[in-house]
Amino acid sequence: MLAVTGAGQAGAQDADAQRREVLFVANNWDGTASVLSSDAQLSPVGRIDLIPDKDERLREIYLNPVRLAGFLVIRETAGEGHDQFADDMYSTPDGSAVVVSRPSFADVVSVSLTTGRINWRFQVDGFRADHMAVSPDGNRVAVSASTGNKVHVLDIHTGRQIGNFPTGDKPHENVFTRDGKIWNMSIGEVNNDLDAPWMDFLKGDRRITVADAETLKVVRTIDMRQRLDAAGYGSYSDAVRPAAFSPDESKLYFQVSFFNGFFEYDVATDKITRMKTLPKNPATSDERTSFVNDSRHHGLTMQPSGQNLCVAGTMDDYATIVNRTTLQEGPLIPVAKPYWSTVTGDGAACVVSESGADQVTSISFATGRKITSTPVGDHPQRVRLGTVPQGWTGIG
Repeated sequence: MLAVTGAGQAGAQDADAQRREVLFVANNWDGTASVLSSDAQLSPVGRIDLIPDKDERLREIYLNPVRLAGFLVIRETAGEGHDQFADDMYSTPDGSAVVVSRPSFADVVSVSLTTGRINWRFQVDGFRADHMAVSPDGNRVAVSASTGNKVHVLDIHTGRQIGNFPTGDKPHENVFTRDGKIWNMSIGEVNNDLDAPWMDFLKGDRRITVADAETLKVVRTIDMRQRLDAAGYGSYSDAVRPAAFSPDESKLYFQVSFFNGFFEYDVATDKITRMKTLPKNPATSDERTSFVNDSRHHGLTMQPSGQNLCVAGTMDDYATIVNRTTLQEGPLIPVAKPYWSTVTGDGAACVVSESGADQVTSISFATGRKITSTPVGDHPQRVRLGTVPQGWTGIG
């Protein structure tokens, strides 16, 4: 990166002084974002209404029988009987707006942090928008069209589609890497009860798709079925869920459907090198059809130093810090259906969203112990670092 000097450096410092780093918590079922301080204290800062156009969107859906059918299917499957109004979100580089994917509305919108109004809206292919990722420079956002089997890449300022690339079935997690790639993980069909191992072939085409971040041409596909089989893990699902790279991006750690643990994948050798099995909660049934969207564990993040991982044990109702060298887990911190994990702005703590308790909880990377919990909105899922204007206290 080029150094900023002179007047340019002063301008950058002035811009930084006008923004505050925060954590955005997407409350999926009520369509709001809770905004908290970016440190481990998780102090409330404000709230954002992410569906100011709800009535207009619902009118469109009710007048279109095909879209209505898709809307109702999402409610009864992925939504567990609820509409999904806020999945993933990021702020724009200047902190003036937040960009959010809204599954039930099959769109991505930019919401002004000054007026609360929608700056732009992009409708994805198919019936559902899912996980997103932002480019290292903050100017582009990639969003999975989970029933369209593609990733759209948008200009974060205007919502203009820069391009898209095809994926496997049900594209899910997206990650931009420093070498100019976008990694997409497709999870296949997770909304049916065909969960027995012998019916695994009915889950669809699951693969990692790697695309060039500039041209959006697919440069590589990785079928984890082949890698799992070669490593002796043939009985495990190949549906890659949340994933985290090591700081040097030489290793990928990933969760898979139905499994209480994660795998380590060496990017250069193209091999799975280790597996970590985490404890089961005795109160959690092993019946696969009882797992929400096939997820036993869903939420994985890397400490910026690379020393530890933070794991959300979704169906087992705990979160834990795992040492990356030894793969030894720390204390199991009781939390209610944790659905995501991320890091605080200073990298000292992990933050998990407790979708079963409508709160978020911070856990120290150093001690593995709980620091605090803060109430948020209905069914928190994705938690992302971002910025808001200094002095901002909420809208909507």
